[in-house]
Amino acid sequence: MPNNFIKKARRWFYDTPDRALEQAYRAALQIQAIELEHFGGKPVSGRHADYSDSVIRYFQGEVRKQLKIIQVRLREFRSFNSIVPVSEATLQKKASNAYYPDATDKPTVIVEKLRFIDEITGRYGRGLSKQSVALIPLDRPQTTETGGDISAPKPQVETVSDKTGLLPRSILRTFSRIQQEIDPKSQEAEEEVVSKFRRSRDKTAISIKFLLTLVIVPLLVHQLAKIAVMPFVETHFLTESSPTLFANQDLEDEAFRELERYRSTLEMRQLVGLAPPLDDAEITTRVKEKATEIAQRYRAESLNAYGNIFADIFSFFAFVGVLLVSQREIAMLKGFLDEVVYGLSDSAKAFLIILFTDIFVGYHSPHGWEVILENVAKHFGIAESRDFNFLFIATFPVILDTVLKYWIFRYLNRISPSAVATYRNMNE
Repeated sequence: MPNNFIKKARRWFYDTPDRALEQAYRAALQIQAIELEHFGGKPVSGRHADYSDSVIRYFQGEVRKQLKIIQVRLREFRSFNSIVPVSEATLQKKASNAYYPDATDKPTVIVEKLRFIDEITGRYGRGLSKQSVALIPLDRPQTTETGGDISAPKPQVETVSDKTGLLPRSILRTFSRIQQEIDPKSQEAEEEVVSKFRRSRDKTAISIKFLLTLVIVPLLVHQLAKIAVMPFVETHFLTESSPTLFANQDLEDEAFRELERYRSTLEMRQLVGLAPPLDDAEITTRVKEKATEIAQRYRAESLNAYGNIFADIFSFFAFVGVLLVSQREIAMLKGFLDEVVYGLSDSAKAFLIILFTDIFVGYHSPHGWEVILENVAKHFGIAESRDFNFLFIATFPVILDTVLKYWIFRYLNRISPSAVATYRNMNE
């Protein structure tokens, strides 16, 4: 038993160079798979695919991760390959190896793997910045981990807010379109247009499905959780033996007002002759029946409010879980929303901004916020506090208005100055 353990340990140690090279090779294959699937076999760059900045950052993050693995594993390969004794290497050639089943082809396979890794890493270099969005190679050569010369990338962040120049973008796009139309290789341009359309279609479909998932999954979890927790709520809250039937004082006051209104209606109908005269015993009996009905209805409403608290907690965790497992979909959704918002005309942008500001931060917005806060309090069975409502209305819309104005000043004014001018003219 000890001898077998020692042999396995020795085998693991002397397989380290082969294992490290294999892991670096697989990381290079991962990069190649991303290039072939999403960028037409070209380097991961915004110039080679019609994706948004967020999607490009996601793919470049994957490339950086694989490049880091390649860098570490190649360093491990060189270190261990230089210290493995010759006698042990000879012993390895006689033994089976999971990485090189045919020992005679081992040098050739190693060279081919290193050559392939050099080819992949040569498109990016080691200086890939985490803040890089577009990977634009320079003419200045650098050296890879395996000794090959590569062109180092120049980090260039190209976001929507940075797409400004001396000439309007529409003129540049017009010249670019004319150049493509008169290009002898128009067939390639046509294929590229079709490819971009397909990618845009897939991105739109994924974004819409993800939006529906964000809405449907929490709602479904809310309903299922509510069904599951209602027996627990009925057992521990507002039981038959409990003297309290209402979740808060507001519900109790509403029940009292409803009961008093019913009593007053009975008396009123008798006095005007719309109902036959009733004695005190009959009035008391009818009022008691009505009180029982009101108590049952408000008890169910109180139980529903307590159940909403537990169900909303489960819905929140379901929503967060969907976000955590959908990083790629989030990046695509952000790019899709950017294209939708920034693709609108100037008048449409101004109209939406004015509509949003008038509803949420305009002169009449406090009434809407009061309705929202009232329904939220009713949903959770919390007594409404007018002091809290006034404080919220006096602060939150102001903060929201400030954030919106900062966005207009910081981003929209750089991306579409004409939209800002249209907004100001419409708002005056």
